Amino acid sequence: MDIIIVLQGLGQCLDKTTLHQLTCIASALLAMTGRVTMLGISRWTEQGGSYRTIQRFFNTAIVWSQVHWFIIRHHLLDRDSPVLLGGDETVVTKAGDQTYGLDRFFSSLYGKPVPGLAFFGLFLISIKQRCSYPVMLEQVIKQKEKTSMIKDGLTVPQPLKSAKGRPGRPKGSQNKNRREVQLSPYLLQIQQMIQTLLALLGVELKLVYCVLDGAFGHNDTFQMVRQCGLHLISKLRTDAALYLPYDGLQKKYGSRKKYGPKLDYANLSSQYLKVSTLKAGFQIDIYQMMGWHKRFADPLNVVIIVKTNIKTQARAQVILFSSDLTLAYELLLDYYGLRFQLEFNFRDAKQFWGLEDFMNVNQRPVYNAAHLAMLMVNLSQVLVRQFRQTTPTFSVLDLKAHFRGRKYLVEMLKLLPQKPEPIFIEHMFANIARIGSINAT
Repeated sequence: MDIIIVLQGLGQCLDKTTLHQLTCIASALLAMTGRVTMLGISRWTEQGGSYRTIQRFFNTAIVWSQVHWFIIRHHLLDRDSPVLLGGDETVVTKAGDQTYGLDRFFSSLYGKPVPGLAFFGLFLISIKQRCSYPVMLEQVIKQKEKTSMIKDGLTVPQPLKSAKGRPGRPKGSQNKNRREVQLSPYLLQIQQMIQTLLALLGVELKLVYCVLDGAFGHNDTFQMVRQCGLHLISKLRTDAALYLPYDGLQKKYGSRKKYGPKLDYANLSSQYLKVSTLKAGFQIDIYQMMGWHKRFADPLNVVIIVKTNIKTQARAQVILFSSDLTLAYELLLDYYGLRFQLEFNFRDAKQFWGLEDFMNVNQRPVYNAAHLAMLMVNLSQVLVRQFRQTTPTFSVLDLKAHFRGRKYLVEMLKLLPQKPEPIFIEHMFANIARIGSINAT
């Protein structure tokens, strides 16, 4: 499939000039080698793709969510397959001190905070196709703590907080409604992204579940997702204090008891056991139950995976949960496992499409560079899918080798005094496209 055929429908959300620039840039990205920067892209573009043209594109205001959704809706998504909403954050390391939003963010790859940029993305995960598609991406800007304040027109240092008083609950304080949480600026940004995405999808796609990793396994995220009309699927700490529902006699007066015995992970009751398997010297037990957590306002659908080494009896456990109390444990495990498809999207965006390479420093060029990398993730999935009809193991590296070979061939044909026969051209292209490929077509 030609890239122009895929992109020609974007005229609904891009003007003619921007669409032409995007076509030139996407063609260059598919063929180029080396770091994906504006200068590198300009060296691989066809006629009309100068460095100044690339600069204009990166400074153009584009509604990227509409562009992503158009590609996903018309070329990637299977309408018969249920779809999950996934979200995750990625950190891009950057040097210097001029890039917009530059700060220190925790990187799981390095295991420590690193200087760079952070982006939070929303993805549509196809359950049938077992892959995810980026649809929205926003930069995370840290909120700086105020170290000074304005008083009588002058900037004066902010007074230090007083030392902590007596431990325990302050006298006279009242119970708080845990459903009425005060969301942090970070969660408010994510909530706004989800609401914007739901408005964009409209009635064409009905989302039910939002899958987030363990960093969002707390009540604030729970309430934020429920306010958007979705069910949350996430993970708790391995030592989370869970309680079974109270099933004893209730008092005639006063509040009703809801917390039963505390869950003992070392002695889980067999009545909650769903399946037990033996694999490679390990026993894997899966339990499901409804449980309470004292920091959550609502009951949780809890699935506990216990892995025991038969020889040493060492145990490890993972605790997943959902706000949907009717969700079966098989689906909960499957849906949370599909969340890892987001990591493949981030990996491809950094490795092949410039999410780690761009050298833009201003706000709009940084925003456009990140979204361009995500657009290429979707676009490459469209193109790779066509090649996999004949070569099931066709990869992104093979795709880039294919388009690079095409570019080399076109430049060679321009130098010939007479155009060869079509059969000879096809033979030349087949041999050139194999250079650098792993699974040639």
